[in-house]
Amino acid sequence: MIRTLLRVIGRLAVSLAVLLSALWACLALWYQLPGPAAVKIGAGVLWALFALAAIALMWRGRAARALLSYMVGFALLLGWWGTILPSQNRTWADDMARQVTSRVEGSVVTLDNVRNFDWRSDTDYTSRWETRRYDLDRLRTVDVALSYWSGPAIAHTLVSFGFDDGRFLTFSIEIRKERGESFSSIGGFFKQFETSLVAADEHDILRVRTNVRGEDLYLYRVQLPQAQMRSLFLAYLDEGASLVRAPSFYNTLTANCTTIVYALARHIVPGLPMDWRLLASGYLPDYLYDVGGLTPGYSLEALRAAGRITDRAIATDKAPAVDFSQAIRQGMPGAASVKPAKALP
Repeated sequence: MIRTLLRVIGRLAVSLAVLLSALWACLALWYQLPGPAAVKIGAGVLWALFALAAIALMWRGRAARALLSYMVGFALLLGWWGTILPSQNRTWADDMARQVTSRVEGSVVTLDNVRNFDWRSDTDYTSRWETRRYDLDRLRTVDVALSYWSGPAIAHTLVSFGFDDGRFLTFSIEIRKERGESFSSIGGFFKQFETSLVAADEHDILRVRTNVRGEDLYLYRVQLPQAQMRSLFLAYLDEGASLVRAPSFYNTLTANCTTIVYALARHIVPGLPMDWRLLASGYLPDYLYDVGGLTPGYSLEALRAAGRITDRAIATDKAPAVDFSQAIRQGMPGAASVKPAKALP
């Protein structure tokens, strides 16, 4: 009786493993198999039938033959999967057409391909890629922006660096979209997107989310010593250089906009704990608050309420970039005004 029960439990466990691996295989074929949708669907149906046949044979007492056949087939599929490599050469969307590069000379950083688009809609915009210079000795602030588009648990994370001349530069880890492509959280598990580091003016990268795409955006001042701000800025530049040298796939779970920021930050601030809120990125402010990373003296609710910049961004839609950045920070805790100094030539 016990032996029979154990045999049944074992077969159920193996059946579940085959079904889960078959689900992964069908999705992998859908997202990566070349050809039209009919070919992808056909391949997925054949794989599902293969898995069901293996399960049926196992339950009919032919477990060794069934499982060996399935394991060989799955190993061949994994071999094909390993041949799918990230690329630098695709027909990229206009806003992902270039990658930021940099040169560091002492404290002065020169960045090429800083994005500064003028967005009227997602399909109507003026493209601008600029070369900019920043003096890291004049770096004064770091702000984290969270842009929500799908409930409280999901947000896109951006990090904005402020200088004493009133300028801000924002870094954003994003999928490198091809022309006509859109984000898919499921596709992000199946090598659908390469990773891109975007360096952009706030009037581009924050404004497009609030004023064009209708996302809800919150801004929080992060408490870091100037040396760590500088190190984090340079870590972003290293990440950008790495992506230029060797492209990398975006992964919805392990290599997304928040987990990559955490990977950078823990090299600068040792001991940052891993936390589930780094995966549910919408709750990143809760994590930062708990580790003492946000402006002290305020409750999290107060920081969240005062940090919501959506309405302020919409109200200053046509303002110049520097005025836009100052306006969205009005009333934000920790955003004490810094008197603008003379900008770099």
